[in-house]
Amino acid sequence: MYVTVEDFLKEWEREAELTQKVLEGLTDESLEQKVYPEGRTLGRLAWHITTTIPEYLNHFGVETDQKENPETVPASAKEIAEAFKRTSTAAAEAIRLHWTDESLKDVQAAFGRQETNAQILMGLIKHTVHHRGQMTVLIRQAGIKPYGVYGPPKEDWVHLGVEKPPL
Repeated sequence: MYVTVEDFLKEWEREAELTQKVLEGLTDESLEQKVYPEGRTLGRLAWHITTTIPEYLNHFGVETDQKENPETVPASAKEIAEAFKRTSTAAAEAIRLHWTDESLKDVQAAFGRQETNAQILMGLIKHTVHHRGQMTVLIRQAGIKPYGVYGPPKEDWVHLGVEKPPL
């Protein structure tokens, strides 16, 4: 759990950088990829991650100056990646401005339970990571090599001297 705002910001910036790399690997054509007919598209998931950041923070009293329309998914992968960059940067600045190490201990109602602000920030990261994982599956289905978030994708194992990835 986060004890200081800087603890959170270090992890946020690392996870945002990883998400940015995933988003930068998308193509305009890949944005329409779905797992199943009624499911979200890859573009909708990418846009959801982007637009949820300020909504989530605003709900818990951290106002950001970055507002994107959650209903209208851009047709451009580049536009989504650029919006995510702006939004994740604005989030870090807003948290740095609004919360202190001491206020991380404050408790709020969050999703039907009581959580500290530190737990709320952890939830923001988990939300992003959860949907980024979903996106990785859709990226692969769209025929794109996914970015190696916590390790290399199978295509890069050979560069590590591994001919066949372990099962």
